[in-house]
Amino acid sequence: MTSEASELVLSQASLEQWQQVVDWAAAEQWNPGVNDIEGFHPTDPQGFFLGRFEGRTVSAISVVNYSPRYAFLGYYLVHPAFRGRGLGLATWRAAFSHAEDRVVGLDAVPAQTETYKRSGFHARYENLRFAGRPGTDPAATRHLDVRQVSQDPDLLTAVAAYDARCFPAPRPAFVRRWLTGPGHHAYVHLRDGAVAGYAVMRPAHEGRRVGPLFADSREGAEALLDSLAAHLAPDEELWIDVPEPRTEAMSLVTERGLEQRSVTTRMYTDPAQPTRLEGTFGVTSLELG
Repeated sequence: MTSEASELVLSQASLEQWQQVVDWAAAEQWNPGVNDIEGFHPTDPQGFFLGRFEGRTVSAISVVNYSPRYAFLGYYLVHPAFRGRGLGLATWRAAFSHAEDRVVGLDAVPAQTETYKRSGFHARYENLRFAGRPGTDPAATRHLDVRQVSQDPDLLTAVAAYDARCFPAPRPAFVRRWLTGPGHHAYVHLRDGAVAGYAVMRPAHEGRRVGPLFADSREGAEALLDSLAAHLAPDEELWIDVPEPRTEAMSLVTERGLEQRSVTTRMYTDPAQPTRLEGTFGVTSLELG
């Protein structure tokens, strides 16, 4: 550890303090959702860390504990003026213990994949980011029961239960916030009265981001995507992160005219960690799972 790194002071970040990190992420072209942190921070308020050096915030990392068995690491950033001085690694080492013995997931940019492997992470698959103005065909799925999510508590509970089938840990409080967040559009696909998929679109620093897009069928995913796309302004693009192994999801976004913009690698500390990709047409967030 460098002498500078030994002087780093790590502290937990409040919701207000974390906005600076969101701005950093936007500057790195991560295109975070405008209100994402309001949905995620309450999930584990103790899991957001800032590194300070000589009185200035220079680094950040989030280690969000979703359950006693699963955590997700994201927002690992160092201010450009302070890179190459060991401050990022010092931040990582000090904050990572927050996960305790949980399995930890993350999405790595290509340049950092080997670094994470040396830290004990195992690559599982790639998430491909697509963006563009999607073509729509609402008539093709008009017979499906797709409706906008309301504040009905029974429906919110049912969607949260469905989400637990698609994500490595239950997160009901987060799902409720995510479905009803400011500027968010959320739709649910019902089949015989039961939830068969749901999707959320929210404003981002550039265009709108879709995530998650979970559905039992390609047809259901199409109907949900079309419902969300109807809310785009004429000059807005839709952004979505798609697991590469999900061939149905890949074909859906490419057939709708979206183009690949970037790639990350999903990694876990446990090589046997179940990824629950069945039904995943778009992940919730690369930064926070």
